[in-house]
Amino acid sequence: MKKLLIIPALITFETANAKSDSLMSTDMMNYIGYGIIIFMMLLFIIAFWVMQRAFTTMANILLKSESSLNQDISSEIQPAKKDDIWLKALSLRPMSEEKDILIAHDYDGIQELDNPTPAWFMWLFYSTIAFAVCYLLVYHVFGLGQLQYDEYKTEVALADSAKKVYLSKAANQVDETTVKLVTDASVLAAGKGIFTQNCAACHGAGGQGVVGPNLTDNYWLHGSKISDLFKTIKYGVAAKGMPTWEKQLSPKQIADVANYVKSLHGSNPANPKAPQGEMEAETSQKLASK
Repeated sequence: MKKLLIIPALITFETANAKSDSLMSTDMMNYIGYGIIIFMMLLFIIAFWVMQRAFTTMANILLKSESSLNQDISSEIQPAKKDDIWLKALSLRPMSEEKDILIAHDYDGIQELDNPTPAWFMWLFYSTIAFAVCYLLVYHVFGLGQLQYDEYKTEVALADSAKKVYLSKAANQVDETTVKLVTDASVLAAGKGIFTQNCAACHGAGGQGVVGPNLTDNYWLHGSKISDLFKTIKYGVAAKGMPTWEKQLSPKQIADVANYVKSLHGSNPANPKAPQGEMEAETSQKLASK
């Protein structure tokens, strides 16, 4: 071991004093010296590992007899501990006390042990009684909870509310590709209110046309389908002075106005404006827009 420790020192010394009389360069000699040092470090690590393994093996051999003895003892004691825990959990007596808990009477030679009902089972039984009493008081005496029929009515009411919320959100998802023509009175009334407030100034209160075109005849500037009308209201027509209503009105409101304008067809209001655009015959489904 001492020789191994001296070798790196000698190599380093020779490297420092053999600059002129050696055929190798100084850098090459330094590399060789570093390599030997690293090699020795690896040898030390291997030696320590071998020693550790040897000590571990010796410890296992010395402790083998003691561990086997402890294992034998634990194998004898452990079942007893498990049995004690099981008996306590079930409130039972061990078999060694069987003679002390035998009941005096027998039937056909069959005897009975005086083992009490387990405590956990009794607590479970009493808890069911307490639950039944509380249930009776809450639901049938004080009326704090809802019975099945009342709960059903509450859930139906909640479902109706959720349905209305869903439909209101779904209505605002309509666009020019999904808009449908409807004749529902509430839709037309809502559309009329929006039309009177925002559109009557240009198209007249009855849709007869003022600055904007007449909305009651068969002539259309931008198409005769409900989708065309929705698109015109939504995006407007800047060249004709028609403003865009996309940011002022919701999709549902635009659809309501479109349906109301459709309902004005053929109403023949007073002082109608002269026809503009191309004539398009009204379809049986009244899918017209402007």
